[in-house]
Parts: sequence; C-alpha cells; structure tokens
Amino acid sequence: MDQETKDPKLYAPLAPFKGVKPLGPEWFTRVIAQEPERGFTEVKGAKIETLTWGERGKPGILFLHGNGAHADWWSFIAPFFAADHRVAAISWSGMGGSDWRKQYSLDVFADEAMKSAEAAGLFIGEKKPVFVGHSFGGVPTIVCGALQGKRLRAAVIVDTPIWSPEERQARREKRGKIPPARPARVYPSFEAAIARFRLAPAQPCENLFIVDFIARMSLRKVDAKDGNPGGFSWRFDPHLWREFQMGDITKMLTNIDCPVGIMWGGRSKLMSAKLVDYVISLAPKGSPLLEIPEADHHVMIDQPLAFVAGLRGLLAGWP
Repeated sequence: MDQETKDPKLYAPLAPFKGVKPLGPEWFTRVIAQEPERGFTEVKGAKIETLTWGERGKPGILFLHGNGAHADWWSFIAPFFAADHRVAAISWSGMGGSDWRKQYSLDVFADEAMKSAEAAGLFIGEKKPVFVGHSFGGVPTIVCGALQGKRLRAAVIVDTPIWSPEERQARREKRGKIPPARPARVYPSFEAAIARFRLAPAQPCENLFIVDFIARMSLRKVDAKDGNPGGFSWRFDPHLWREFQMGDITKMLTNIDCPVGIMWGGRSKLMSAKLVDYVISLAPKGSPLLEIPEADHHVMIDQPLAFVAGLRGLLAGWP
C-alpha cells in the first residue's frame, strides 16, 4: 500500500471537504482580513515575494518560513504584531511567489532576508529588527545573526532541528543517495490539488481551517502546453535542493552575534528532548527558551494563539 493512503488524516487532511473551506473561528477571520501589502524585492537577479503590515518606523519583525512553504504561512500571525511593529514576511527564492534560480545557497537566502528587511523598512526605526525563522527558515536566520548580528535586536528560531556534524553524517549514510527530483505534479483541478495538500513532515492538525488557507495560497496555475492539458501545481521548485550545501550551522549558532530565542513544539517529532538540549548547548548562555505545549513541528499552525503569546512575551522581556 502506498504510504500516502495509510492515514488520510495525515496525508490528505483536506480531502473530505471536497474543495469547501472549513469553518474557522472569529479571530482567524478577523486576522486574515488584515491583508498585507504585497510586493517584490530584487535580490541577486531574483524577485523575492515580500508581504508587509504596520507602519514604517515602528520596531521591525521579519518572519521567515520553512522548506516548501511561503510568506502567507505568516498571514494569520503577523497582523497580531502590526499595531506596534513594522512586520514583513518573505518567500524564499524557489518558493511561493518568488522567482526560481538556477542554483540556490544558504548565503543567497541570508541576502534575501537582509535585503528584503531593508526594503520593507525594518531598519528605519530606533530599535533593531527581530528575525523569526520556523524550521528551515531558522537556518538562514542563524546565518544572518552570525554574519550581521550587530544589525539585529535578536533572532528567534522556531522548531529548527540542528544536528551535530556526526549526526548529519549518520543521517546521510542512513538515507543513502538522494534520487533525482521529479517534475512537480500537475493536478487537473484546484479542488484535486487541495485534496492532496499535506504538511511535511506529516502530522495531525486540528486547525484544518489554517491548513486550508495555506493550501489555497500554495498553488499556481499551469497553462496547457505541448499536449499537456495544464491544471494546478505547487509553488516551489522541485530542483531547489539538487546542489544545495547547508554548511556547518553549529559553528554559526555558537558564534552568533546577537541574542537568540529558542522555541519548539512540545510534541514535535523533529525536536526530540536530546536535540533540544543540543541546540540549547550551542546558543549563547542565558538564551530564552520556550516550549509550546500541544504543538507539533508546525508550531504556529498547531497553536497559533499560544505562539503569538509566547513571541509577545519574548519581545516584551528581551533586554
């Protein structure tokens, strides 16, 4: 049996709705109604999708998403901070509405974060901005803190697994050779694509109204061409990781040049207790630590209001 058919709640959570939006609570409807300004920032020949909320000149926050995601993963979180902050979220190149590149690198992603923050006006106010990165997004967040940390007030990494060099090598050996990336699948209809959307890594999620919102913003129209009938496909480059080199993030976190906050989901399968302890050991002593109870890896989807409250607490209590 194909893995995707084992548990529909994990691998096809939106299929039962047949394209109809699940009902969400009042707070969610109110927050997503605060639509961002949408634009692009040119970074090294690629247009980077940039979403902004709030007034220029107020303290800045930049939200950075994980692998295969996009800026709108923060559209139900960012408005909570817009009254007191200038907030921005970007889509990494090769993801969301940003351009695809022939080759990607961690340095390029760090440039995308810094230059997009500058263009969004996050460096205008008296206070330095805070960068918040979820999952893979925490990795370029750490790079920004290591290379240009004096320009940041702080960096917050959210459920970002960082393995030791030995553990990374062991994982590579266990995984073996990575098969070539396949072209992105094209679905015949919007509804068919939505029905196949799932979180990665697969996990249960009670807030399907958020999953549905994200899924709808994750698709692009594919025109009919050369006998292909066209349809809908996901908005990320399947070849992004083909030659990507991660580098030694452990050294960068150890030598980071700004304060660091560490958040993780209490039920996260990526952040085991052992791995949490290892990440904490790399960060500067005294770094604030915050576990979000009853949250899996996708913390802001699983427990959005607790995530907002936790981040607000970090921002208010930071020296």
